[in-house]
Amino acid sequence: MEKLTIGQFAQMWIDATAEVKSKATLFSQLDAVIGDGDHGEAIVTAMNVIAEKSKASVTFKESLNDMAFAVMLETSGSTSTLLGAFLLGLCDGVSPNVTELNANDVKVMFKSGLASVEKNTEAKCGDKTMMDALIPAIESMSGCQSNDIAQIFKAGATAALEGAEKTIGMKANFGRSRNFGDKSIGHKDSGAASWSTIFESFSKTTSILK
Repeated sequence: MEKLTIGQFAQMWIDATAEVKSKATLFSQLDAVIGDGDHGEAIVTAMNVIAEKSKASVTFKESLNDMAFAVMLETSGSTSTLLGAFLLGLCDGVSPNVTELNANDVKVMFKSGLASVEKNTEAKCGDKTMMDALIPAIESMSGCQSNDIAQIFKAGATAALEGAEKTIGMKANFGRSRNFGDKSIGHKDSGAASWSTIFESFSKTTSILK
C-alpha cells in the first residue's frame, strides 16, 4: 500500500469505531477495577462522533480539524480531550489540500499527533495510562523502514498491543487509579487497551486495503 487516500483514512476510523464498540464492556470492566468504570461508554461516544465526521470532508487537514473539534465540543471528559488533541496533532502534521499520503507522510502525521497529546498530559510510558500504548505505537511506526503503509500500521499495532499488556504489571501514577497504589498492579489499563484496539483496527483495515 503506497498511498493512503482520505476515503481510506475515513474507513480506518469507521472500522476502529466498530472494534471499540465490540469491546466496550471489557473496557468498562477494566476501568471499574481501578477507575470510574465508564471508559467503555466514553470511548464509544467519542469514536462515534469521530467516525461520523470522518465521512464528510475531502482533504486530510479539513477532515482532521472537523473530527477534532467535533469530539471536543460534542462530548466531554478526558477521553474526548485526548482524542481531540491527537486529531489536532494529526491535522498539524499534514499540508493543506492533501487528499492522499505516502508512507513518510503517514509517519510525520502520526508523530505530530503524539506530540500534541504529550502537550496535554505529563504521563509517560510506565505510568499505566493510554500513553503506554500510544507512545510505542508511534515510535514503532516512525522507525519502520518499509514504504508499505500497511506494514507501518502493523508495526504500530504490534507495539501498542504489547504496551497495553505491559500495563498489567505496572502501578498507576495518574488519575483516580493512582489512589489504588500497589493494588493497581495486576490489571490492564483501560485506556491503553482501547487505544491499542484502535491501532490494531488501523492495521487490519490497511492490510485489507492493500
